Amino acid sequence: MAASLPYPALHATHGGIWMAGPEGETRALGRGEAIARAAETPVIMLNAPLIGQRLGYPDLSGLDLLELFAFTYPARFAVPTPRGMAHALGLAPPAGDGEAAAFLLSAAAALLERMEMADWPEREGAWASAQSLSRLRWTWAAAVTDRLQRPARDERWLFSKLPEWEETPPRAQPRPVRIGAEAAMERLDALTGRGAEARQGQRDYTAAVAGAFAPRKTEGHPNLLLAEAGTGIGKTLGYLAPASLWAAEADGAVWVSTYTKALQRQLDRETNRIFPDAALRKRKVVIRKGRENYLCLLNLEDALQGGFAGRAAILAQLVARWAAYTKDGDMVGGDMPGWLPTLFRRAGATALTDRRGECVYAGCPHYRKCFIERSARASQDADLVIANHALVMVNAARGRETGNAPTRIVFDEGHHLFDAADSTFATALTGQETIELRRWLIGPEGKARGRRRGLAARLTDVASYDEAGGAALEAAVQAAGLLTGDGWLQRIAEGAPFGPLERLLAAVRGAVYARASAQDAGYGLETEMADLDGSVVEAAAPAVEAMETLLRPLVALGKRLEAVLEDAPDWLDGQARARIEGAIGGLAWRCQSLSAWIALAARIGGPADPDFVDWMAVERIDGREFDIGLHRHWLDPTRPLADAVLKPAHGVVVTSATLRNADGWEAAEARTGAVHLDQPTQHFEADSPFDYAANSEVLIVTDLKRGDIASLAGAYARLVEAAEGGTLGLFTAIQRLKAVHARIADRLARAGLPLYAQHVDPIDTGTLVDIFRDDPRASLLGTDALRDGVDVPGHSLRLVVMEGVPWPRPTVLHAARKAAGGGSAYDDRVVRARLAQAFGRLIRRKEDRGLFVLLSAATPSRLLNAFPPGVVVRRVSLAEAIERVRSGLSTATALGQHSADEEAAQGMP
Repeated sequence: MAASLPYPALHATHGGIWMAGPEGETRALGRGEAIARAAETPVIMLNAPLIGQRLGYPDLSGLDLLELFAFTYPARFAVPTPRGMAHALGLAPPAGDGEAAAFLLSAAAALLERMEMADWPEREGAWASAQSLSRLRWTWAAAVTDRLQRPARDERWLFSKLPEWEETPPRAQPRPVRIGAEAAMERLDALTGRGAEARQGQRDYTAAVAGAFAPRKTEGHPNLLLAEAGTGIGKTLGYLAPASLWAAEADGAVWVSTYTKALQRQLDRETNRIFPDAALRKRKVVIRKGRENYLCLLNLEDALQGGFAGRAAILAQLVARWAAYTKDGDMVGGDMPGWLPTLFRRAGATALTDRRGECVYAGCPHYRKCFIERSARASQDADLVIANHALVMVNAARGRETGNAPTRIVFDEGHHLFDAADSTFATALTGQETIELRRWLIGPEGKARGRRRGLAARLTDVASYDEAGGAALEAAVQAAGLLTGDGWLQRIAEGAPFGPLERLLAAVRGAVYARASAQDAGYGLETEMADLDGSVVEAAAPAVEAMETLLRPLVALGKRLEAVLEDAPDWLDGQARARIEGAIGGLAWRCQSLSAWIALAARIGGPADPDFVDWMAVERIDGREFDIGLHRHWLDPTRPLADAVLKPAHGVVVTSATLRNADGWEAAEARTGAVHLDQPTQHFEADSPFDYAANSEVLIVTDLKRGDIASLAGAYARLVEAAEGGTLGLFTAIQRLKAVHARIADRLARAGLPLYAQHVDPIDTGTLVDIFRDDPRASLLGTDALRDGVDVPGHSLRLVVMEGVPWPRPTVLHAARKAAGGGSAYDDRVVRARLAQAFGRLIRRKEDRGLFVLLSAATPSRLLNAFPPGVVVRRVSLAEAIERVRSGLSTATALGQHSADEEAAQGMP
């Protein structure tokens, strides 16, 4: 047994700072002394960036327990708090913040002792990884290497032990089978299990969904079902039952699409009921995401061989440890802890994924082991493909999956289809977009590091073989020099743009600053693309000409590559063919983008297109510019959604707990694209079985002065104290969120009520929700991302507080849609949907109780039908609201603690 660590442990919250010595003695200390001790000797801590922020010393470094956990248990998750770490390690959690520092010493000892045990399942690769980390001077290296013995045989390198995927023949089209309602409900009964509570709403829902999987009658006319199923109906199993039955009988795949990663994870868990056998489930259920979510093995190899330095190199080694044990290589929302990249600040986690379309496909030495390719191929033979709205739409818009396009799709969280389509089918001609295209074509410039290569370098063999293709490639590279280049933002700010695209962006910047208001607020600026002055109009024509000069050789190159494939030379083996096919796909996508840019820029000075909303913008963060450009969105983005996604499908189910809301089916059809199908749409609705009237209440506070940050902060603090934590605070502006958090975090911490916040704490949003869920006394402040898609059942969420009515931001795009959608009635629909989604966070299961507080005296009564029927809405003073929270949640506290104890006993998250 190796000796215990001779280092102290440091724990800091908004309520105090504590240090525990190696012998276990603990004392409180001030901020200055804590910083000095951490600077002079290594200290053990949990989440160094967070502790550094709380000490006001962002460069704090030491022995981060989370890094040691990631090394010891790669591809495992732990809530990054002392309580969460205790549960993950099977230790008794500390009784309070004062005992947390001593607990960190025990947790470190437990992790190090685990490495010395013979049954440590993650032992393979640990010794070699520790040697590499030691050379990088990782703070834990000495302690780790002291406990690891060199294996008798050299360990396999990561890239040699990853499994290879195998090519399979194309899948036949699904058989035309029809799933009966009775058969679907029998499958549902089998999935829910004997003794489960019979829910008629769920059974009716399952029967309705089954009909959507029937063969369509005519081309372009899918069986479309819009289904609103209130929270608690059990819609997940409700649609998985007929979907899995159809997939088995038709030998086809059902794509289940979500908007949030949280629901993807939930669906992944639910499929355990359908396929209990892990090996079978791996073949039958595949999670698909965009390429940018997965680890790129070639990028990782580059990082491990010197492409990364300093802290980034340590991150690469820990990611390599994870890659050896991960289920699917998903770095965002998969089995990589979301907190791991945040420990390294800006140290390069995004550089380990393919975010710039630089993949060389079969030209990559790891192509046969690629996580992305494995996922894509596995989905060809899967029964259930769990994807997201963006991927489904992007694949359809760019012609991907042409041989395996989904014929049956379930869009869960269907109320977000409009937003997903709005993003997918938009056009942005900006500096950042154009410089990415330039880099994709000609590769890195200047002193850029890394393995990135331009298209010319990736196609050298083709260029030398095909003279016409080589000429087109050379012409494209020459024309790429007309796009924005490195340093473009600085040149434009200095009034010295280079090239036609930069001159257009400079003119756009000048027009935006001349027209836009609120320039001192530090946020982005925008203005309509109408009645433009001469400088913008004059700059548009040369920019259009430059883009057309680039588009022509790219189109020609694509045709030449297709010709090479058709008349294949002797050297064109399988890998080269796959590489050319990848280049063709990339060219097609970028030619689409260029064509859209040309159409947008050519519109400058001309008449507006009634189908689109065009504007110019300067994007800023805290007053710092980071992008400039032109933007185009569809006035109704469900039109391209209907054409690209809905019409080619055979059966589509769009479902949500808030699909219809108080606005009726007509509004639901308009927001989902159903209105653009020349056929009647089927509707289904089932109310939630929860007794909202008995278990919830809405309070509208009437005596809080609008715009008074001190009063707003005081209201939040008093409400959280009355609820004893368990509060989700929602804001419409990040600056107000930060201001409120700064004023109340210390006060709440001294009362034993931890407070976390988006945009403040250096922790990813998913992990913040995990922390909130794990601690019933914690509270969480956030913005739009927490208003929807957050599933925190039980006592951990018993109070939702909104700072005000969530009116839409008055952007150019919103103004156009408001004018086309009925004026104030359009705003009301948006607000009612947001209120319904926020309220939906509160009651997630039958036993839940909670209150919803809106801190806005001016809340219009016409919006209150956003809440479930029967829920009492009271307009009260702040003092009354606090008293109702205190008394109304006293019973919920006892019930919730009982539920929390039950969950802990069952090992639930």
